[in-house]
Amino acid sequence: MPRKNASRPSRKTARKSRQRKPPSNAAKKLRRGARPAAVLAVAIGPPPPGEGKRGEQGYLAYLLRQAQAAARLSLERALAEIGVTPPQFVVLTMLRAYPGLSGADLARVALLTPQTVGVIIRNLERDGAIRKAAHPVHRRMLRWTLTRKGEALLTRCRRHARALERRLAAGLSANAQVMVRRWLSKIATDLQE
Repeated sequence: MPRKNASRPSRKTARKSRQRKPPSNAAKKLRRGARPAAVLAVAIGPPPPGEGKRGEQGYLAYLLRQAQAAARLSLERALAEIGVTPPQFVVLTMLRAYPGLSGADLARVALLTPQTVGVIIRNLERDGAIRKAAHPVHRRMLRWTLTRKGEALLTRCRRHARALERRLAAGLSANAQVMVRRWLSKIATDLQE
């Protein structure tokens, strides 16, 4: 017969200890009507974007992520009207800028995983927006280009993207826009190690 571990509580004791946890200090204070700052902060929630650590006091990396998330959500909503996702828009844009990219190259320039790009390519090809051609030297490598239908789709996408660009640039002078673009590009190149 196996020996019971003396240091381990029985199931019954463990169950009782889980049921009788003493209330936290914050819970006790709430019951008494006290409203300490920490309890109020939890009850109210974090500040909206643009305030506290979500504003000028925040870390640059967090603020970049917050801005990117807001811009992506806005673009996602706008492109949904025409049935396109932001990753599909990026792939169409990169193929317009750099026709003949392979799937692996597309993944790199679109900042997407090869698996995601594979799904996007299949869907865009099925819809007639892109077509494949074999590489002239490396026959097994497929190169992708936009079709007329893909060009038209990209034109419709760009209307929505330009509206977002105007919102992003609102209040910035032409020089400030150039500075922001240079700064963002520099971040991408400097941190690419």
